[in-house]
Amino acid sequence: MAVEEPKFRLSLQEGAFEVREYPALIAADVTVGGNRNQAVNAGFRLLAGYIFGGNRRRQSIAMTAPVMQSPAPGEKIAMTAPVVQTEVSGAWLIRFIMPGGYSLSSLPTPDDPRVHLTALPPGRFAVVRFSGLAMNHDVELETAELMAFIRARRLRAVGPASLARYDPPWTPWFMRRNEIWVPISPTG
Repeated sequence: MAVEEPKFRLSLQEGAFEVREYPALIAADVTVGGNRNQAVNAGFRLLAGYIFGGNRRRQSIAMTAPVMQSPAPGEKIAMTAPVVQTEVSGAWLIRFIMPGGYSLSSLPTPDDPRVHLTALPPGRFAVVRFSGLAMNHDVELETAELMAFIRARRLRAVGPASLARYDPPWTPWFMRRNEIWVPISPTG
């Protein structure tokens, strides 16, 4: 089952590492507590409720990938798709990127006040792809490798790392696509 992914321009690729440039996007997001897995499950359910008709128009919105999990606000995060996960003080920002063609004004208002619609500015990200269940040790290892890639290319990280998950839970663990995203300066 193919789902829409946000389009990007690839400006560098070296093995599993990439530098991507994303246009402005619209996201639905929610902040939840718990450990990484608890948070992504709770956040996913809330956001799925919104796109499956939990909105004032009772309108369904197509599912996209990935699901992003990032640190909860307290600091500005210029994030685009997928669903990404990062932690700050036990709180996680879980995000779905809305399908292309929507604007803030054309999306239905969420029924749940915890779900927020956000306009995301264009962004540049260093990304590393990996497979598996995205356990904490995998995320830490891949993040460290991505940070080494960023330093070696003299790029400048401008925000925290986020976890992007692309596959539904019934996908066999060895076939799951995950990525770590780090926002980087547009000028290097």
